[in-house]
Amino acid sequence: MVKPLGERLSAVLGPDGGPDGGPVLQRLLVDPAGRVGVPDVTCRAVWDAVPGAVRERVLEDAARELTRPEPRLTAGAWARAFRDGDRSAYEDAAWGLQERVSLLTLAAVLTGESADAREAPGACPHLDAAIDGLVSFAEVGTWCWAPHERFAAERGDLVPDPDQPYLDLGAAEVASLFAWADHALGPRLDRRMPGLRRRLRREVERRVLLPFERRRDWRWIGADGGANNWNPWIHGAVLAAALLLCTDDARRARLVRLVVQGLDHYVATLPDDGGIDEGIAYWWVGACRLLEILDLLAGVGGSALDAREMPLLGELLRYPQRMHFGSDWYVNVGDAPARLTADQPWQVPFRWGRRLGQPETVAHALAGARQQHSAVAPRAGLGRALAALSDEDWCRALTAGEPDASAPWLAHETWLPRLQILVARETAGSTDGLAVAVKAGHNGEHHNHLDVGSYWVAADGRPLVVDVGRPTYTAQTFGPDRYAAWPFQSGWHNVPEPGVAQQPGPEHRARDVRVELGRGVSGMTAELGGAYPRGSLTGWDRAVRLVRADGTTPPHVSVEDRWEGCGEGVALHHVLAGLVELGEGRATVTAPDGSGLVMYWNPRDAAASVVRKELDDPLLTASWGDHLTRITLTVRSPGAQGRLTVRWLIVDGAAKTGKNELSGLAQHS
Repeated sequence: MVKPLGERLSAVLGPDGGPDGGPVLQRLLVDPAGRVGVPDVTCRAVWDAVPGAVRERVLEDAARELTRPEPRLTAGAWARAFRDGDRSAYEDAAWGLQERVSLLTLAAVLTGESADAREAPGACPHLDAAIDGLVSFAEVGTWCWAPHERFAAERGDLVPDPDQPYLDLGAAEVASLFAWADHALGPRLDRRMPGLRRRLRREVERRVLLPFERRRDWRWIGADGGANNWNPWIHGAVLAAALLLCTDDARRARLVRLVVQGLDHYVATLPDDGGIDEGIAYWWVGACRLLEILDLLAGVGGSALDAREMPLLGELLRYPQRMHFGSDWYVNVGDAPARLTADQPWQVPFRWGRRLGQPETVAHALAGARQQHSAVAPRAGLGRALAALSDEDWCRALTAGEPDASAPWLAHETWLPRLQILVARETAGSTDGLAVAVKAGHNGEHHNHLDVGSYWVAADGRPLVVDVGRPTYTAQTFGPDRYAAWPFQSGWHNVPEPGVAQQPGPEHRARDVRVELGRGVSGMTAELGGAYPRGSLTGWDRAVRLVRADGTTPPHVSVEDRWEGCGEGVALHHVLAGLVELGEGRATVTAPDGSGLVMYWNPRDAAASVVRKELDDPLLTASWGDHLTRITLTVRSPGAQGRLTVRWLIVDGAAKTGKNELSGLAQHS
């Protein structure tokens, strides 16, 4: 068992020293700014050495940003979360302003801009625009995102009280932005805008550090065992603020000790297989932030604060590569989108892959960054972007020569027993051919969808039997009406519907989960009856298997369902992305790039119906375009017990398969 970080700290540094954090920790953390791994703007040897291609990309993006108006944070947009449930109007503007300040700060650091306080506008355009954005955040009444602001909600107010700030992800983002901007631009801010740094510190103190210190019952700490990505996300921001903005040695030590102790609640939730039940998108804001925190602690505190030897971390680091289908497509459990957005800090898995001797992780990180066409991602946070930009090894590796076309991280098969997720592909190290993912799990997972027993099938790296993912969040998304939204419902996942839908809650889970791992076959079998209301059926066994070519049978994915005691009709849903054509006992789905799958079933056993779902949500259209299609197979005579088998083949493979073989694939046992 991994020793908690807080216990480790106490063993090395002595017990909690009360308000002074302990004398040993104080000494370790004196003047930490020089050990955070990122130099300030005056260190021209580092910033002038940034490769030309990386530098030019940042400066080109910054030049475009200067032509745009600064995003405005308005009371009306903030209040929409309470008025019509729209939280994006405000949060998109907040993210846009954060990204703008981060990008312009990077440009100011690269150019080394500087000007006296009384010099005319235009003397340092990037620096001035970054300062404007920082002041805009300083002037706004709250940094909290409206759906999280429980203090205002409890009062029935639409105007948050600045004297009672709520510490959430939004506040964490701005605190981190202020800390890293102050660190990177400090000498230039002092010259161009005297007094600004004092203001930044005051706002972070009032809105983040004091609330963090004074209240130890924040739900996101997860002392009840329910810690999720909020924990390392907010703790990482507090740590940056404590190290870079706090000038009191004793207080800094106390804050760092609280951060370390709080992180234990998150580490305790991480399974030893390295899985993240929140999904691939949340790895970057949860597990990845933990890795960054551990780097920061080791950098400022040396071996006494270096906890990077935990065995769990190697498995945690492998999660993104294990969920990869191909290109920017990933297995998207929970609220994760199927396509990874182009704003990820790929330098983190690159750096950790090198440290832990995981070359396949390094290769995946380089491929991911090339896929998003950038060495730095300002939207992911200023601290992350500065770390990437100042990392000579990272920038050189990313810009050196032609990218390697191999994909060593694409494993033959991966089984995560704690999450109960299996991912397998036809050929290791290649996106060619079939890949399948299947999950068991339960319906009380973080960012849960009603999807116990669901599966994905990809052709040549592109998923075509898919998980919808999440729509744009609203004020209702994390409330009692969450499952009123269709993308969260079992009816829009690739699961059975034995007359009733799956139900939320950890008690609604798969049971008797078994896996078959081998050269020829990779598969998972699970009993799904527990995911449905008690008494609605006796049992439902599902077996999903990837069968690789053996010289007689073509490679295919087999999905066999067996049920007992269903009181009403039996249906099986299949959500497809692409052009769908329905025939007798078969259906094809073809992606715009030409990759395709064909599905076979025995038409005597089930009738097919098709629903085309038009999409207008920007998060869904970013993955799927303007529509998805659901094929539902309704069993003609379900009876007290029955079974139905569906098989999926690559379209080209189906075309080359003999008629007798296809007939055999279509028949149920």
